Amino acid sequence: MIRPCALIPSHNHWRVLPEVVRRLRELGLPVLIIDDGSSEPAASAMAALHHPDDGVTVHRRPVNGGKGTAVMDGFRLIAQRDFTHAVQVDADGQHDLNALPLLLAAAEAQPDAVVSGKPVYDESVPLGRRIGRWVTHLWVYVETLSLRISDSMCGFRVYPLAPCLALMDEEHIGGRMDFDTEIMVRLFWRGIAPVMVPVRVIYPEGNTSNFRMVRDNVRITLMHTRLVLTMLSRLARKHWPAGPSHWAGLGERGALWGLAFVAGSYRLLGRRACTWVMAPIVLYFFLTGGEQRRASRSYLGRVLNRQPSLAEGFRHLMDFAGRALDAFAAWSGAVPLRAMEIKGLAAAADPRGALLLVSHHGNAELSHALMDPALRRRLTVLVHTRHAENYNRLLEVHRGEAASRMLQVTEMGPETAILLRERIEAGEWVAMAGDRVPVLSQGRTCSIPFLGEAAEFSQGPWLLASLLGCPVYLLFCRRTGDGTWTLSLEPFAERVDLPRGRRQEAIAQWAGRYAARLERECREAPFQWYNFFDFWAKGVAE
Repeated sequence: MIRPCALIPSHNHWRVLPEVVRRLRELGLPVLIIDDGSSEPAASAMAALHHPDDGVTVHRRPVNGGKGTAVMDGFRLIAQRDFTHAVQVDADGQHDLNALPLLLAAAEAQPDAVVSGKPVYDESVPLGRRIGRWVTHLWVYVETLSLRISDSMCGFRVYPLAPCLALMDEEHIGGRMDFDTEIMVRLFWRGIAPVMVPVRVIYPEGNTSNFRMVRDNVRITLMHTRLVLTMLSRLARKHWPAGPSHWAGLGERGALWGLAFVAGSYRLLGRRACTWVMAPIVLYFFLTGGEQRRASRSYLGRVLNRQPSLAEGFRHLMDFAGRALDAFAAWSGAVPLRAMEIKGLAAAADPRGALLLVSHHGNAELSHALMDPALRRRLTVLVHTRHAENYNRLLEVHRGEAASRMLQVTEMGPETAILLRERIEAGEWVAMAGDRVPVLSQGRTCSIPFLGEAAEFSQGPWLLASLLGCPVYLLFCRRTGDGTWTLSLEPFAERVDLPRGRRQEAIAQWAGRYAARLERECREAPFQWYNFFDFWAKGVAE
């Protein structure tokens, strides 16, 4: 059973305060008014409301300290009177107090939660305030990596006092217009769940605001900067164990809700704005992903022929995140086909089946999404997605029938080979990556020069091509500008023969040709190759 007390911070708001107090008392709530250094006549008007015997107490602060300071003083005073919850209410009559029973019922049901109003505005809200709130909402989404706080600025809330007092004793919280947002974010970090209740909000005619456009916007900007840096610092201190040497053992770093948040931002804001939203999240993964960061640095050093800077390493990861965004956008219909220049697609008119080799350079997923539906129905894609299940679960929502044409494999067994042979004979295409070692390779790799040093390439594509007896094509899909791509479908071999007695030599020749072509692609667009593991490490195929 909660024991709530209404808390009204006020600086020079007094005209509608008696009506606000009357409504709160009708609902059975004791009321504490914090006069935050008001001048006359507001100070005298508030003092006249002081009637402890009737459940109304007025506490005056002689010097204005800001809304947050007044609320925090109120928390301590209310806690001393053995209340469990503080019901924060603004003094200017903006909020519809008819919603208060709903907030209190939610607090009763979840006494450990912060129950906050989610404003429903009418036409009286100033446009500048609406825009400012949206900017803050976006930053809060980044700071919490969550969409749960749908409004962090509403001053109509029910706070559980115990966690609030503990937070105030242990961390700094902004004392002015930055208070409402900062305390909500910091409580969220401590596991205090928000409950959002829709509340009608008006801006009464003649109402004066204590919000100072320049001063408070600067203060709020500094608050968000502080929160983002604190978030990154907190997450970077977490322990990330060293990962295994094989690429498939590198677990997916990112929860499904985080990916869904970024995808939702893309739909709402577009790619350019979403990149800004995404940057702090990518920075976190860049700072905490030691193995991936080192692998990126190893690759960039080879492809650039010099030591890459930290900024270039971050750019590499940002490009990778942009690739994921583009794939999502393409599958959801946000990327038009005209955004892609297509070269060599006439080869797709060949009625014969073929093996299509893709790579982790560029965005093969985007080409799959923009592919002509008739051609897509001819395509079987061999994938290993268990290291990226959340990302692929998000894409499944939009892949539709294409999802049924994706074949999950860890190794190429006889049953899989027979199935693929049947599809090739039916005139279908089979796509697989040429720059990844099979998960259970059993040593089926060959050491091939790549970017100046030997690296392990899979024998699988050439063994499969020989078994299927079909033409081999290469597909590259490279980003060439902001929102534009080039897709290139290139004939690679009419047929792959592996003569007896010279099989290993022939495989190495085919793999060498492929590695040379991939190297050229990497040098022309160095930041678009996304194998974030040590590609040159000995034993990577183990």
